[in-house]
Amino acid sequence: MKFRIAMWAVVGFLVAGGWALYSSSTFPSPITRAEPVVWNLALLTQPIVLASFHFHFGIGVYWVLLANTATYGLVGLISETVWQKLRHAQ
Repeated sequence: MKFRIAMWAVVGFLVAGGWALYSSSTFPSPITRAEPVVWNLALLTQPIVLASFHFHFGIGVYWVLLANTATYGLVGLISETVWQKLRHAQ
């Protein structure tokens, strides 16, 4: 179970890293000017970015990486715990 939770956290780190690479490759035009589908996908896969735009505070790339890793790890912990309890209930 620890391995699966760690994998969730790694996926969160990779997702945030992928968005960081994407935003640095499109540097002259920010990600907010990109297609609405891309922008909405970025907001959905990085909850801290959605919170920063909602509450109007800036956040650095490293903090996004850390927060996304922790968020995905927490989601992994919750989902693995629920999955394990449902599996034992059968």
